[in-house]
Amino acid sequence: MDNCIFCKIANGEIPSATLYEDEDFRVILDLGPASKGHSLILPKAHAANLMEMPDELAGKAMILAKKMAAKLVDTLGCDGLNVVQNNGESAGQTVHHFHIHLIPRRTDDGVVLGWKPGQLTEEDRDELLKSFH
Repeated sequence: MDNCIFCKIANGEIPSATLYEDEDFRVILDLGPASKGHSLILPKAHAANLMEMPDELAGKAMILAKKMAAKLVDTLGCDGLNVVQNNGESAGQTVHHFHIHLIPRRTDDGVVLGWKPGQLTEEDRDELLKSFH
């Protein structure tokens, strides 16, 4: 995509603090980090979201997330790490180029992610199970 900022960053047209790069991905430090070391995995090929990603590339993205998460935890000595991937504006996606957030965490770091748990109703359960079987 000509006007996609993440395409330009992933393909080196715009400078970034790059932690890792290979033929398919660039991993950069987020300019608006939730915590120290907050990184983004950007594929070089454009896909707006997970559903548009080719299966092979989606698999490679998760394998890379695992490797980068381990390196971040080891480097920073953090207590944990969130792997976050948003799809669509209602889910918090602000740049419509598939990306994965790696957010290093420490106990009581003040980073807020999550939701208020609801309850699975029998009606919802039955409807969804019927749709998937």
